[in-house]
Amino acid sequence: MMYTIIDVETTGQTNRITEISIFKFNGEKVVEEFTSLVNPESVIPYYITTLTGIDNAMVANAPTWAEIADQVLEITEDTIFVAHNVNFDYNVIRNEFKAIDKDFRRKKLCTIRLSRKLLPGHKSYSLGKLCSKLNITIEGRHRARGDAEATVTLFKILQAQEDAETVFESFLKKTSKEGALPSHLPTEVFNKIPNTPGVYYFKDKKGKIIYIGKALDLKKRVLSHFYSKTQKSLDMCRETADIDFELSGSELVALLMEDAAIKQHYPEYNQLAKRNLKTYAVFSYVDRKGILHLAYNTLKSTPNPLKIFSNVRQCIGYIEELCFLFNLCPKYCHLQDGTNACNHHKISSCNGICRDQETVEAYNLRVSQAIQHIKDVAELTVLKEEGRSPEEDAFILLKNGTYQGYGFIAKSEIIERNEDLENFLVPQKDNLDIQKILRSVKKKKVVTA
Repeated sequence: MMYTIIDVETTGQTNRITEISIFKFNGEKVVEEFTSLVNPESVIPYYITTLTGIDNAMVANAPTWAEIADQVLEITEDTIFVAHNVNFDYNVIRNEFKAIDKDFRRKKLCTIRLSRKLLPGHKSYSLGKLCSKLNITIEGRHRARGDAEATVTLFKILQAQEDAETVFESFLKKTSKEGALPSHLPTEVFNKIPNTPGVYYFKDKKGKIIYIGKALDLKKRVLSHFYSKTQKSLDMCRETADIDFELSGSELVALLMEDAAIKQHYPEYNQLAKRNLKTYAVFSYVDRKGILHLAYNTLKSTPNPLKIFSNVRQCIGYIEELCFLFNLCPKYCHLQDGTNACNHHKISSCNGICRDQETVEAYNLRVSQAIQHIKDVAELTVLKEEGRSPEEDAFILLKNGTYQGYGFIAKSEIIERNEDLENFLVPQKDNLDIQKILRSVKKKKVVTA
């Protein structure tokens, strides 16, 4: 069996190759070598130069990838692609070939994953620390040839381990997922993930959550990230060292759990979902004269919101509708501030509360009716969902149309009133994203006591 043991250096964020080194290894010795600087046709950042020593001047007259592509194809043909953190080097090279309209596909082995299996017990499996523990000298750390040559020595040590042949064969099987898993993720962590609905958490080496997702089938969805070739997925998977998960029982509960978790942890790779949109809400309060006001503010600054909106224009428009419907005063609905009496440009339905022409009691009655109109659902609404096991149910609780949270309850529990479900509730905050999720749910079964 023939192997090509490879290392590349890149420009960093754009991952254009600046240097490549390939050692062709027949299982006993190196039979051919190809090492070259590469002109990335882009600027090498200073921090990369600091790490590798490769600067823009060094690669200015080096061949471009298109000029060495045929040599790389020839030396790697009919070989197994081997690298330390193989998915990184392999995908970087594939992308370079793709940019010049050439396809590149090879079987691959990762010396990090092989080391975890055949050399267990090390605190770190980075090339530098592993070589230090195994007394492997690296001549030129963070240069392609030095790292590739050290990987050759490591590969020989792995070959000499008991059961190495069996492990190599199992990793190379088409049905094996070893080649797809992130290099730093233990196989047993992935194997524990079930094929059920829930939320998953990608974590880095320090245990920090870097991505949160939801799925109907957790294992299938997680695996799809490892096969994705988008730059975001490649970067995320390269950092992933652990995966945690929570079962939800249903996709709807998973959506709600995911939203809450993203807004709590703000993971690096959930950029779109974690955006804090500035939302607004309608609320009510009583002033010192005893007059009941309708008002609006940002959701963050709103006590006991009655209704939430995605922008201030929608919020004001809704309050204007309430003024028309219930003959409310624009001044006491905060559509006009700084005036003694209302004089709104399009609302003239006020019965005179702002001019002392109406009693507070009469006006407050209509405001109360408007508030009741906002609360256009039953006081407690319960949406029933599948539980995490056949012995339980999940539920989603809304009070006066406002999301309260979700919960899980054993089917053996006796519930006499909907209010009893609050004892099993996992409290959550309402927001615009949650409202969109719940609005998409049609004809949900309402639990009745």
